[in-house]
Amino acid sequence: MAGSGDKKLVTKLVMAGDSNVGKTCIVSRYTENTIPSYISTVGIDFKTKTIQIDDTELKLQIWDTAGQERFHTLSVSYFRGAQGFVLVYDITNPNSFENTSLWMKDIKMKAGEEVEVVLLGNKCDMEDKREVSKERGEKLAWEHGIPFFETSAKENINIENAFFILSEAIYAKRSSLLIDRSVVNLQESKKNPSCLACR
Repeated sequence: MAGSGDKKLVTKLVMAGDSNVGKTCIVSRYTENTIPSYISTVGIDFKTKTIQIDDTELKLQIWDTAGQERFHTLSVSYFRGAQGFVLVYDITNPNSFENTSLWMKDIKMKAGEEVEVVLLGNKCDMEDKREVSKERGEKLAWEHGIPFFETSAKENINIENAFFILSEAIYAKRSSLLIDRSVVNLQESKKNPSCLACR
């Protein structure tokens, strides 16, 4: 629990990726430690989870978007204003891996070049049906300069790790922005100490 003097930040995270890659299961595993009976997300759903980093309480709003083509325009409209993305493919589905490049373009276009993204190769418990090697996932993540995890919502493998790394990166960036702004404000006040009185 956060103390009364602790800082609080609301952070918008968005799940992205093709339909049937396990986005909803990942969100449910992370926020409720459960796996839902399979229902494809229609439109948009979201859940929340609060975590603690240093002296700051981060309330994560995790938006679960539909991966089906017919919902694509609706899904990407929720990308704006997000601080982070969990981009998911299915290691048993090569098409979902290939389409991560298209999802990355949408993310950069709607949320900006500097947004934080983590790449997940989901369903790593299904090794006997694997069609995308771990090395391909690692290479793609390296090309984009983003973290990568192979995950399993079913077996709860690397789910917590992935969200924590993403949240930590967002927190670090927001903290540095606040520090940069305070330095700029301090420098401005030193240049013009009477500026406050002039306002």
